[in-house]
Amino acid sequence: MTERVQPASFRKPSPVEALFNRALGVLVGLGIGPGYMQLLLVRGRKTGRLYSTPVNLLQVGGKSYLVAPRGSTQWVRNAEATGEILLKRGRQKRKYRLRPVPDAEKPTLLKLYLDSYKSQVQQYFSVPAGSPDAAFREIAGNYPVFELLPA
Repeated sequence: MTERVQPASFRKPSPVEALFNRALGVLVGLGIGPGYMQLLLVRGRKTGRLYSTPVNLLQVGGKSYLVAPRGSTQWVRNAEATGEILLKRGRQKRKYRLRPVPDAEKPTLLKLYLDSYKSQVQQYFSVPAGSPDAAFREIAGNYPVFELLPA
């Protein structure tokens, strides 16, 4: 496993970012917003309560991926503990199992994610959008990435 080089464990959202994420989550949950956005639902590893957060889904070669640009957040730790998540958009809910992507496979996915969602996530990456895949090798361990598999 690659040593984490960038932000410690994760970057906590500011109060304004948290408020924005809640509002965006409500809209995405209702089916409003860009098509790549989904509302991620995951059970808390300690409470069993259902938590939600809006996420940008990355589609590559017919596969779907979740990238955690803030690092090892609560949703990441909950998803790792349960091994599954729900994605919701409007009335549609889909259950997925998670396959953690090894660090060696992450550079291309991180590059595609950053290039696709630059305006929303560049602030969480020390590598600028448009950089070659190789630039992401050193920081790959800082960003959990999951392939979504049908449950």
